[in-house]
Amino acid sequence: MFSADSAITQSVDHLVLPVSGLESTRDRLVSLGFTVAADARHPFGTENACVFFSDGTYLEPLAIGDKAVYKSSIDATNSFTRRDQLFRAARGAEGFSAIVAKTSDAVSDHARFEARHMSAGSMLQFSRPMKKPDGTTGEGRFLLSFAAEARMRAFFLFSCQRLVALPVDRSALEKHANGVSGIGTIILSAKRPADYAELITAVFGKPPQLLADGVTFETRNARITILTTEVAQALPGMEDVVIPHELYGAGIVYTVADLAVTEALLAANGVASTRTGGRITVAPASGQGAFFAFEE
Repeated sequence: MFSADSAITQSVDHLVLPVSGLESTRDRLVSLGFTVAADARHPFGTENACVFFSDGTYLEPLAIGDKAVYKSSIDATNSFTRRDQLFRAARGAEGFSAIVAKTSDAVSDHARFEARHMSAGSMLQFSRPMKKPDGTTGEGRFLLSFAAEARMRAFFLFSCQRLVALPVDRSALEKHANGVSGIGTIILSAKRPADYAELITAVFGKPPQLLADGVTFETRNARITILTTEVAQALPGMEDVVIPHELYGAGIVYTVADLAVTEALLAANGVASTRTGGRITVAPASGQGAFFAFEE
């Protein structure tokens, strides 16, 4: 029974990719043809170097920038750093830890998550500066609410409300040499995909569509698919990855304008890839966290 709420139709805001360090991550993402924003620091000890897309989504590679501040925030029950710590303890320093929904009412989201016994901690409000292309800085303010099930030791979801949006023109950052314009499909895996359908529905308001090998959800701007562990294990580049039975962030499929351009760039940069029909796949690597795939 999936209790979808027709009044809730959230879109994907961004994906969180824990990494061991931003410098090596930047090198890896640039080799894949992505334009990477300047490093930015959160007030609770983490830092990121984001990749923005013209469809409004983005990637958030996330590193620990200040270990002392990070630990203090966890001791103060910061839900974001606490879940990040759980992920790193279970999966290591590299991976794909969270899907973030774009919301206009994080308070209502939190109440809904609590009512469904899916809250993953207290709400979090914070602000942070961001450097503009002209060298000046602006400040944004955010409110987050968190969702997970008790069986989930690592992966989680949260909704993000921009109380004050960062005053930055991202148009230059949204142009990528690999031709990526946005996120098409987010691929998760689990031994029993249907076990997590209620959680995705609670966050995005969309009931699942059943597949032969899992479940899928059509959000407002991207597809979220949960495959069985066995099917995910058979994806190109995933053969040597140890995939847990619980909900796991397996990979991201990007939309590109011309697959030939993407393939040529990867080859020129010495990035190993596999082409299967209309999809190019790159296996997980340090600074990347999950398998990446490209489709027209």
